[in-house]
Amino acid sequence: MKTRDLATIVKAYDIRGVVPDDFDEEIARDLGAAFAQLSSASAIVTAHDMRESSVPLSRAFAEGVLSQGVDVVEAGLGSTDMLYFASGTLDLPGAMFTASHNPARYNGIKLCRAGATPIGADTGLLEIRRIAEAGPLPPAPRLGRAHSDDMLARYAAFLRDLVDLRGIRALRVVIDAGNGMGGHTVPAVLADLPLLIVPLYFELDGGFPNHEANPLDPANLVDLQAKVRDTGADLGLAFDGDADRCFVIDERGEPVSPSAVTALVAVRELDKHPGEAVIHNLITSRAVPEIVAEHGGRPVRTRVGHSYIKAEMARTNAVFGGEHSAHYYFRDFWRADTGMLAAMHVLAALGEQDRPLSELARAYERYSGSGEINSTVDDPAASTATVEKAFADRPGAEIDRLDGLTVSFPDGSWFNLRASNTEPLLRLNVEGRDRPAMEHLRDEVLEVVRDRIR
Repeated sequence: MKTRDLATIVKAYDIRGVVPDDFDEEIARDLGAAFAQLSSASAIVTAHDMRESSVPLSRAFAEGVLSQGVDVVEAGLGSTDMLYFASGTLDLPGAMFTASHNPARYNGIKLCRAGATPIGADTGLLEIRRIAEAGPLPPAPRLGRAHSDDMLARYAAFLRDLVDLRGIRALRVVIDAGNGMGGHTVPAVLADLPLLIVPLYFELDGGFPNHEANPLDPANLVDLQAKVRDTGADLGLAFDGDADRCFVIDERGEPVSPSAVTALVAVRELDKHPGEAVIHNLITSRAVPEIVAEHGGRPVRTRVGHSYIKAEMARTNAVFGGEHSAHYYFRDFWRADTGMLAAMHVLAALGEQDRPLSELARAYERYSGSGEINSTVDDPAASTATVEKAFADRPGAEIDRLDGLTVSFPDGSWFNLRASNTEPLLRLNVEGRDRPAMEHLRDEVLEVVRDRIR
């Protein structure tokens, strides 16, 4: 039997590759059979985004599942957080077909166990890869059955029950869906509310004709920022391709940092659940744990990555978690990430009072951050060691290796240097008490990192 190598598409947290060069229907079918075998479930729920390849890939995957005697519930077109809702409410393993913010030629699968519990490399994804690499599994004596179950209306109703927006003041909101799944889910979730929505790129188009559906890149926020200013909107929201992340723009057209959104939502959740734990990864602003503690919560720091966040949320029973990348996790949403629910919290916080968003957000933005800066290096470990040697002996420096190298200083400034899992890159994040302090530390670290390149 011919074997194949799926190492290039099976990543740490999901499956992703170029279609059809790396990822095709035959591979999807074998992955479906492997997932059915690993899950030992009676049924698996699937959903897909708007990419041209998503329907044929999801159907091939379903054929593999059915071949093992396992039923398939096809939720159809949806966002990744809608798939998590389906997995949670149906208590079934799930498979979402999307490549998130990647270009059109990519596609992939995000897998979860029943209750939206994540599956990563160390919790089953490598075993799925091993089974699929061995080739087609023999069919079960009885094939499974497939049926459709559109979850969009129930997903929307569930979110609206968690955050009631009916009593807020009227808000003008520009929303950039980036031709991704936000164009499908936003109208369902935010209809018939005191919101005047100005839509940008709601047409579903997996070719992404206007800009990449990746709001982490400032270039992809330019249209939204201009429209917010031109229309006098109260805020802007930008979703990524599968709409599980949401970025926020204030009334001036300026970004509100994901750390500030994390702190804002944490305060709202702690008002409902006093004294609970709130998770933040080590790259979020130090303002997040400070504000959580000031509001009676228990800040819990963890590594970057959704599998670490979700595991720590389960361990601590945390009410909420946030990342610098605009992933937001809610205990009331099976500890899964949902950009839509975070956006609704921001809308509620803004609409329940009269200040503009820039003023409201200022209370949650205490420091100046660099954002993520990538440097291509030949040997990330050696470069990191050089940086540690350069800064470790500075007065009061504290070294932390929870995730890469974090160095903190008595004045509150810090930097984190992490190696990419998939590329020869070092990712640098820096924070200072003000912009000059941040820029000074940023430039010092980059000089050491990039001196090894020259």
